Amino acid sequence: MADASLETDAVRRGRAQLKLAERSMKALSEMGERFKASGTFKGVRIGVCLHLTKETGVLCRALAAGGARLSCCGCNAFSTQDDVCAALAAEGMTMHAKHGCSNEEFHVFLRAVASEQNNIIIDDGADLTNTILEHGVKWGQGSPSPSADLWGGCEQTTSGVIRLRNMSKAGVLKFPMVLTNENKTKHLLDNFYGTGQSTWDGILRATTAFVAGKVVCVLGYGECGAGIALRAKGLGAKQVIVTDVHPFKALKAVYDGHDVMTGMAAAPHADFFITATGSKSVVTAEMALQMKDGAYICNVGQFANEVDMPAIGKLATSRSEARPGMEQLDMPNGRAIFVLGGCNLVNLACAEGHPSEVMVTSFMGQALACKYISEHKEKLSGCVDLPEELDDQIAALQLKALGISFDGETEEQKRYLSAFNEGTDDH
Repeated sequence: MADASLETDAVRRGRAQLKLAERSMKALSEMGERFKASGTFKGVRIGVCLHLTKETGVLCRALAAGGARLSCCGCNAFSTQDDVCAALAAEGMTMHAKHGCSNEEFHVFLRAVASEQNNIIIDDGADLTNTILEHGVKWGQGSPSPSADLWGGCEQTTSGVIRLRNMSKAGVLKFPMVLTNENKTKHLLDNFYGTGQSTWDGILRATTAFVAGKVVCVLGYGECGAGIALRAKGLGAKQVIVTDVHPFKALKAVYDGHDVMTGMAAAPHADFFITATGSKSVVTAEMALQMKDGAYICNVGQFANEVDMPAIGKLATSRSEARPGMEQLDMPNGRAIFVLGGCNLVNLACAEGHPSEVMVTSFMGQALACKYISEHKEKLSGCVDLPEELDDQIAALQLKALGISFDGETEEQKRYLSAFNEGTDDH
């Protein structure tokens, strides 16, 4: 660690942020101590493409404690926290990131991490994976493919999982990827509770709007959409409308007490439109023309293309910044609609993402996935789920950190649950 007298203001702020996050991420820090004691990642090169927040910094520190050499870039131009990056760089990690970087800079940073000859990658949206696969065959004059030493990686998001499964089906995924997004702990805490809270945090910071008595339209009813809808009701929304292309999810939304209809049918009624699908062009220009004056549009999916902003922007007669993070589009029908965070993830573009206590379980999943890859690299291929016992270990470690005890199975119960010869008449 650098001499405190030589620290810049950015490094000091970043370290203060990291210290604050670690207070709520004790289980991950404890995992880092275990990695340190065993030298789990000694000499291992890990490429990281994540939202570079203080919570991600705690993950990076845990991996570095185990001996890993890290090279990091952001997975979104607007979620990078520059002071946290400065602090991590001062601790010897290579950082390729800048808050608000241009699209060109974003891809320069991405390619820089991809070219590091990593052994393991940690991805968020599959952009790093795709960069390695797309450019590996044309990387340079006689230089080896960036995947030459790559054992595998892990993926954190629904959007990334969709891309990886399609890569696997197409036969282009050349190394194993653990789908940590599919962890039970990730679905419950990060997607449902975390997204539910942080989405509304971003919306309220950007708009200062009043939610009570309003109509909210949630487009997509996976765990993220369900969490957003639940919090909308908690904020007093008089109606929550849900749209989804999957019959089961739509049916679940009905029985959860929401109104289900098509996007076009919802367009004239809602005050807030929030996309959480992992798909493309969910909010269309046709829908925008039907929206009431003053409607808000935002996205919490990994990619901004869930809202068809090119088509909506062409319809607008004028565009202007209404306030930081909120753009006003004047439509040809005389109404104005407001777009939040440029349709980037609203919880990170307009706020600071999930609380640290939520992210600790997701990042423990990624840390254990890295360990799992390093120990089983010869046996893995394609898309891989993290073993359930490791997912349960994450939950147990977090319960311990919270000071909560839970029951264990007795030997009698273990025998009973592994047998089949006891039934109705066996007493």
